[in-house]
Amino acid sequence: MKEYLKSDSEQIDHILNIIKQQGTEYLSALAERPTSVNNDLISEQMNLPESGIGTESALKIFNERFEPIMVGSSGPRYLGFVTGGTTPASIAGDWLATVYDQNTQSVKGQGDISAGIEIETIKMLLNLLGLPENFLGGFVTGATMSNFTGLAVARQWIGKELGKDFAKDGISGTVKVLTATPHSSSIKSLSLLGMGSGNIVRIKTAGDNREAICLKDLEDQILQLNGEPFILISSGGTVNTVDFDDFSEIRKLKEKYKFWWHIDAAFGGFAACSDTHKHLVEGWEEADSITVDCHKWLNVPYESAVFFVKEKYRILQVETFQNSNAPYLGDPLDDFGYLNFLPENSRRLKALPAWFSMMAYGRNGYQAIVENNIKLSEQFGQLIERSDAFKLLAPVRLNTACFTLKDDTKQDQVNSFLEALNETGKVFMTPTFYNNHTGIRAAFVNWQTQEKDIELIFDVMNKIAATMG
Repeated sequence: MKEYLKSDSEQIDHILNIIKQQGTEYLSALAERPTSVNNDLISEQMNLPESGIGTESALKIFNERFEPIMVGSSGPRYLGFVTGGTTPASIAGDWLATVYDQNTQSVKGQGDISAGIEIETIKMLLNLLGLPENFLGGFVTGATMSNFTGLAVARQWIGKELGKDFAKDGISGTVKVLTATPHSSSIKSLSLLGMGSGNIVRIKTAGDNREAICLKDLEDQILQLNGEPFILISSGGTVNTVDFDDFSEIRKLKEKYKFWWHIDAAFGGFAACSDTHKHLVEGWEEADSITVDCHKWLNVPYESAVFFVKEKYRILQVETFQNSNAPYLGDPLDDFGYLNFLPENSRRLKALPAWFSMMAYGRNGYQAIVENNIKLSEQFGQLIERSDAFKLLAPVRLNTACFTLKDDTKQDQVNSFLEALNETGKVFMTPTFYNNHTGIRAAFVNWQTQEKDIELIFDVMNKIAATMG
């Protein structure tokens, strides 16, 4: 082991050049990379070697066993799970984040300066999204942990409104959470936070073929609470149809009633980058907390998301996340450390890929990415609308098309159609169920996707549909 470690250290330039070459070849051929594979192709698991084999030998085995079946999930025709790609600049930033391997914690400490990079990156994101700087933000692994962070501070706020300290003493009683169409990650967060995934008060949606919240029913439910504080989870783009709650109207309700307003805008928040669609997030700056996922439409590598919590709640945030041995003296912003403001103690410099990508391409670059994806999703929707084989289940509101087979008597064939489509390796989409239909979801968030990809995808879809009885 010692010999291999010493040898690898001495040959690190050679090793990184090999990886660089392999990575370059992969990225150059990404558009042709299969979007799905047969997992049965993975060979029998290997045992841990006693003395090690060195990096080059390990790479050789990886290339024999795993590399050929790595899917092109960051490529232009991977339309499943709202999965973004990785811009060249974000890859550079991610590689350097690994090389420098910083412990992102204190701003004023002597250990490192990486928290300063994170704070600067957060300000860039706020600017990109048109949000004011009175939000305090940080990087976490994904939308689940971002929702968890915002809702954790909301939980502490509820407790204080009731004269309790939930973070210290635990939850007592039931916390009312109102929502219409929450993402599963929000429901999971409620479970993890002890508020209970089954304690949600479901609000009606705004009407037929809508997932947005019905404002009248929302206010009716609020009145039934008789002034009891509650949490509202609203949607900045639902996962099936990218429907948005009316933030401007919710802002008016917030002036009348006492509640914590959390917005899950994991990918829909990037509508703020588009001149034609930024009206969808009008009013969201009045929310108490917001979730935004960076490894979706920002096109940076997994794992990357940010939370935004209003800075005025910093005391509640520290009460929620303060490290057990951290001194709590005065204003926590005077000696700011991320250790006391978010769930994880150990974090890599997740901000660096985002910093690189926003610096490299700027506001105009991201506007172009977002608007291109919107245009492509609309074109794809138009192809479906004109098709004899498929139909939309909802309007294309932003960047996602939710559709199914046109013939309702073939509902039992939708999943087999999707399986056959994904098996081609030309495109990958995900199944869903919407408006009493088994459906398919295609999400456009990759910076590389072009019109030719839409044409190829639709051609493959029609060929498969033609083979179905």
